[in-house]
Amino acid sequence: MSITRFSFPTDIHFGTGAIDLLAPHLHEVGIRRPLVVTDRGVATLPVFAELVTALGEAGLAPGTFDGVWGNPLASQVTAGVAAYRAHDADGIVGVGGGASLDVAKAVALLASHPGALFDYEDGLPDAPPITDAVPWFVAVPTTAGTGSEVGRSAVIGDDETHVKRIIFSPHLLARAVFADPVLTVGLPADITAATGMDALTHNIEAYLAKDYHPICDGIALEGLRIGAANLARAVREPHDLEARAGMLMSSMMGAIAFQKGLGLVHSTAHALGTAADLHHGLANGVMIDHALAFNVEAAPARFVQLATAVGLADTRPEAFVEWLADLKAEIGVPRSLVAAGVDVEAWETLSELAFADTCHLNNPRPVGLEDFRVIFTRAFS
Repeated sequence: MSITRFSFPTDIHFGTGAIDLLAPHLHEVGIRRPLVVTDRGVATLPVFAELVTALGEAGLAPGTFDGVWGNPLASQVTAGVAAYRAHDADGIVGVGGGASLDVAKAVALLASHPGALFDYEDGLPDAPPITDAVPWFVAVPTTAGTGSEVGRSAVIGDDETHVKRIIFSPHLLARAVFADPVLTVGLPADITAATGMDALTHNIEAYLAKDYHPICDGIALEGLRIGAANLARAVREPHDLEARAGMLMSSMMGAIAFQKGLGLVHSTAHALGTAADLHHGLANGVMIDHALAFNVEAAPARFVQLATAVGLADTRPEAFVEWLADLKAEIGVPRSLVAAGVDVEAWETLSELAFADTCHLNNPRPVGLEDFRVIFTRAFS
């Protein structure tokens, strides 16, 4: 596969071997002491050691911070900022999935701006401005799900409540992305499935979101088509680089498209992350068919387009929801919350957290607290 370079607006190096361009890029922009931010799991992989070694052999002095795990918390960001300063770093390389890349963005913010992380929470009327003072940040995705490498926000949990808070600014966009499908080959089947369902959910919900944005609509439909064509293959055949590349592209396209908005599936997933500490992609995967059924009556023509995008001969809106359930079964995503190990006693808490989440405000059909109760009841059955 040849390497393609394009901007949208992030400068993206995409294809097998793209990671080899990382060190030359850092040299080109004057970075000499990058802090490489990753999670505990990625830090143990040979590919991570190879990446850090390659930076050193290229004449750079990389430091590492691997204090990211689970759903990222503000305390992880604080520790990352301390590591950045201790290393006397002059730039950040985020390596990993959405958690690592979100923490890397937040480290870049607090390494250059005063105050506490949640002072900058999106939507606060008195939030201080985020400026272009953030250090040079580049992203190296190792999963194909959140698309955080091309996103302009970081989602970080409160240590006390685990409620997810959003830090948003165009200044948090990576200056460059090195999307190499080889780096995703080591993903286990269950993580490939969960992150892949996250990518599909982003594309689907972006297309269904009620705001007007035909540019994002087009990206979302094509991102869904690519993801649908490659997800099961990537799970079954982990060394298939074409399938891995397809999922990387679908993931980035979903993240670009959802600047239009998301919907009720993400509200339920955020609730599950907060109350049950469920992996975000897995939460989306479990909930997607249960939740999306609620939207069929509000946007039937859009569901027809979704069914067409994934290649269904039967383009009834209900057929698309059925296809999602079948895909879950094929790739090993639990059918229900019970199968995913979530305690049914959390039902009311989950409903209240989902209703309090802002993602469903862009849903094509208004969602009330009682609606979420019904959706979670369906998902537990």
